[in-house]
Amino acid sequence: MDVRRADERYRGGDPAAGISSFHSFSFGPHYDPDNLRFGALLACNEERLAPGAGFDEHPHSHTEIVTWVVEGELTHRDSAGHETLVRPGDVQRLSSAGGVRHVERNDGAEPLTFVQMWLAPVEPGGDPAYEIVHGIADSTPYAVPEAGAMLHVRRLGEGEPTAVPDGACVYVHVVRGAVRLDGVE
Repeated sequence: MDVRRADERYRGGDPAAGISSFHSFSFGPHYDPDNLRFGALLACNEERLAPGAGFDEHPHSHTEIVTWVVEGELTHRDSAGHETLVRPGDVQRLSSAGGVRHVERNDGAEPLTFVQMWLAPVEPGGDPAYEIVHGIADSTPYAVPEAGAMLHVRRLGEGEPTAVPDGACVYVHVVRGAVRLDGVE
């Protein structure tokens, strides 16, 4: 088991523009040859956007992008014509396939925090696809068959136990609080 604590994550973004990013793996100008990816997981970024801040239109290809909103509201628009508001408890997936462009913004009045995971597809190419699940229930698995992955979200109370799902590669990302896993805090 490899434990990487929150204060060890690479900090990015543009704080002057209201964007604070915390990268769990090598990302952008940060390169760590010992921390490039984990199984299909290419990136796990925790993003914090001030009201009015965001990422202007930018391209993606050959990546499954899954976004979990923790607090606030994320405005999503993409070149395939999807425009949605993603709220806490929602999960959004953008399959960039052969190529898509999108915008991610905090158009609300409150700060926005979201976790975004990028997964490598089993087969590159194809047509872009989009899905949003509003209010995904706690402990409900979310399948990303295009990446051969199964994702889970847990919203635990203090001291509440949970089982970690089995898998060839298991990645646990803690947004708030602390956990004990196999005796390690």
